[in-house]
Amino acid sequence: MKTSMLISALLATTFTFANSNHTNVNIKKNTEIEKPITAEKTKIQVALLLDTSSSMDGLIDQAKSRLWNIVNTLTTLKYKGQNPDIEIALYEYGNDGLSKQSNYIRQIAPLSTDLDLISEKLFSLSTNGGNEYCGAVIQDATKQLKWAKDNNNMKLIYIAGNEEFNQGGINYKEAISNALKNDIYVNTIYCGDKTQGINELWKDGADYGKGKYFNIDSNQSVRYIVTPYDVEITKCNEKINKTYIGYGSKGSEKKMNQEMQDKNAQKVSASNYAERAVSKSKAVYKNDSWDLVDKVKDDATAISKIKKEELPAELQNKSTAELNVIVAQKTKERENIQKEIGELAKKRQEYIDTEAKKTKKQDDLGNAINTSIVAFAKVKGYTVEK
Repeated sequence: MKTSMLISALLATTFTFANSNHTNVNIKKNTEIEKPITAEKTKIQVALLLDTSSSMDGLIDQAKSRLWNIVNTLTTLKYKGQNPDIEIALYEYGNDGLSKQSNYIRQIAPLSTDLDLISEKLFSLSTNGGNEYCGAVIQDATKQLKWAKDNNNMKLIYIAGNEEFNQGGINYKEAISNALKNDIYVNTIYCGDKTQGINELWKDGADYGKGKYFNIDSNQSVRYIVTPYDVEITKCNEKINKTYIGYGSKGSEKKMNQEMQDKNAQKVSASNYAERAVSKSKAVYKNDSWDLVDKVKDDATAISKIKKEELPAELQNKSTAELNVIVAQKTKERENIQKEIGELAKKRQEYIDTEAKKTKKQDDLGNAINTSIVAFAKVKGYTVEK
């Protein structure tokens, strides 16, 4: 028996053996050892499918108003004590300005950790016309987006709109069934009367997708609770922006976009601006693709690999040692500001929670998404840490 096993092993072009930790590693004929595949970091992936037909201006306004609040809810979730990566995708559907061949659907942004990109794309949306094919947009989001594989990831679709849920040539039940095969849960948000949404099959879509059904008044403006901490938080935001060092071909452009999304948030309200500042203090807000401080956190040797011409003009004459000192200083500054925002944010949220109990809870897009995310997270074994 041992002899036959030895002969089989010698004849094979590759063979496996168990190491002391019982990990299987492939050994090639040239004795090269393949490295074990590193486990993918846990992800929370949320695809927002927004109806941009002519009646949905209020929905888009609510999405703009609630983006950073939703992000901050996502940042309270932990999996086995770790911060998951948060990826958000955007689709628009039901807009007659889009092509009939695409079923009047457009992917605005793929699943991405670039939250400034999501904000930028969201603020670029406009409404027009109306052919709302819910089944088709759910199918596109399921097939086109790069969804994570492991079961411990949270994968959620939120589709918001009005009109009948079963419009178009693609059966919504088939589309949702394909989503569920990939462990993607579908939630529906009807913009209008609750009973009407049920009659138009929005609840059926959520039930079939093992998600939640909500109805909201999309024409109602989001009401904010102003707190004594908002001004200090926004001052911290101005300081934190000065800690970013753009590098590479898009460094300058991305830094400008960061400031533009600050302005977009500020145009909505002072409270929304404070929410964005809180998001920027969290680990989820990372910009290693263009910010040298975040890049060095990801790769300690990054500075030695970057070409001089990829740096801002004022840093191109600096040595590697000098750059290391500058980046270390900016890193420390940012950490201190983030800590300050974090402390203010806790007091701010406590104030909001207390004031919210005095008034009727508002049913809007943000509340609908936030409440379902937290409920679903608990089912999946995530913890909520405010």
